[in-house]
Amino acid sequence: MQDVLEKNILRFWLERMMDHLNGGFHGRIDGKGTLIAGAERGAILNARILWAFAAAYRVLHKNEYLEAAMRAKRYIIDHFIDHELGGVFWSVDALGNPLDTKKQSYAIGFTIYGMSELARATGDDEALQWAMRLFHDLEEHAFDPVNNGYVEALTREWKPIADMRLSDKDENGAKTMNTHLHIIEPYTNLLRVWRDPLLERQTRRLLDLFLDTILNPVTHHLDLFFDEQWQGKRNIQSFGHDIEASWLLHETALVLGDDALTERVEQAIRPLAQAAGEGLRGDGAMVYEKWTDTGVVNENRDWWVQCECIIGHADLYQYFGDREALDIALRCWDFTKRHLIDQENGEWHWGVKPDGSLNLDDDKAGFWKCPYHNTRMCLEIIEREMNA
Repeated sequence: MQDVLEKNILRFWLERMMDHLNGGFHGRIDGKGTLIAGAERGAILNARILWAFAAAYRVLHKNEYLEAAMRAKRYIIDHFIDHELGGVFWSVDALGNPLDTKKQSYAIGFTIYGMSELARATGDDEALQWAMRLFHDLEEHAFDPVNNGYVEALTREWKPIADMRLSDKDENGAKTMNTHLHIIEPYTNLLRVWRDPLLERQTRRLLDLFLDTILNPVTHHLDLFFDEQWQGKRNIQSFGHDIEASWLLHETALVLGDDALTERVEQAIRPLAQAAGEGLRGDGAMVYEKWTDTGVVNENRDWWVQCECIIGHADLYQYFGDREALDIALRCWDFTKRHLIDQENGEWHWGVKPDGSLNLDDDKAGFWKCPYHNTRMCLEIIEREMNA
């Protein structure tokens, strides 16, 4: 895992993605390995770069990772944070000028995640202060005190916006599972360095929201898209998000340190992980998702789903002694090594298509292809082994 992390993933980002002319990191390398120098730069990509290098420094203590994290922090502060109105811009151009200025809760969450991880790794007070300010921005503008949860997106001025989607693959829901999963994740990480009563209360609220509303009590899958009152379509099952949530919600409960809450979460996550197992295939991989109203299954073996499959099943083995879960993680890791890791050029391919061919149409690095899922998978396994 450490060899893959350092020699394959992080080395790629250090050598291929740093922009030594305009600062920060380039916005895109396509699936065939071509740098797109003028590509827009996303807040999510840059926040995930910050998180990845900060976490790598925290675990491995190598100065080059700290330097990369500090580079990402500086770029985010200088170009993505809206110093006038709060929050972060969705994207900037290749020169660092604001491009899409909407306030997407998901992007703000990931910026909190990156800043809190740098504070956790180094005690960086500037990073901690920004994480705290962005937390208060979300609470002031995106939290819904009437219906609970967080609004998906708002304008730069924090006003309602017609198109709230993260991407054109998503439904236009006012509230989504994906955004709430990646708000509870940074809130949990921020709790590690800032035990604020409001932060703890809202993190507990989020955990209850998952257990009581987002988790479907009949199918044990997570429901994905909702309106403001949490009414939604139950027509998509996302296997990757199911297994990712199983260990992230467990992590939140453990960080909160409430035994009764942890027991409640542990009773929910094993059926959730079992439901995710509907996406497992004989080659060791986990496929993407299923449309329950049509029965159509997206059989792509995308990189991030395999990462979450490995961590989620490792978590089941570690905490519940589930040997079958460990075997699933090992088979998925074997599939990943054989098919997804680009041994020659570095980083991972986006995925494997149902016919077994590589997906070279989607990016090697870009708006959504970041050193996050695979870096986190490596670090999770490394840290769990170190602490065993």
